[in-house]
Amino acid sequence: MRNDEFIGKSKSAIDILGNRLHYECMGCAILNGDINVPGGIVYDGEYAMLTADSEIPIPGFLIVNVKRHIKSFSELEKEERIEIANIITYAERAIKSLNIGKEIILVQEEKSDHLHVWIFPYYEWMEKEYGFGTTHLRDIMKYVKNNNKYSVNDVLNIIEKVREYFNEHDINL
Repeated sequence: MRNDEFIGKSKSAIDILGNRLHYECMGCAILNGDINVPGGIVYDGEYAMLTADSEIPIPGFLIVNVKRHIKSFSELEKEERIEIANIITYAERAIKSLNIGKEIILVQEEKSDHLHVWIFPYYEWMEKEYGFGTTHLRDIMKYVKNNNKYSVNDVLNIIEKVREYFNEHDINL
């Protein structure tokens, strides 16, 4: 999102379906149903949920969103840490079993009021074009968003396959 898209304390963005989103806190807006994430919620746990990224159309780019306002892993309670670790584990397993990405990069930053973790599948073309590592993620996302690298249907199909994977597995074991 660009800085000029901020309106007072409210923020706005355009999702991969072309819908303009308005929110003060995206995490709360998703939790309250004020924002419908494209493809829906993949997994809804007690403390966190898993969705696809609403703005960047990369198949398998998933986000774990913590349900309460905290910024850091250090603020998580034991039960939250366990659930988040399980969600990440099964999301990675789903991505790898579906042969979505060559490798996976996890990113957590303390910029948002809702701790969230990016589960970013690193495709072979990304490494060929940009190299490997977190320093290239913003450039890759910008390229994908501006060049229609993937169709919305590509993204939605993978979301459904990851959801099916979660439905077939008990992540709390």
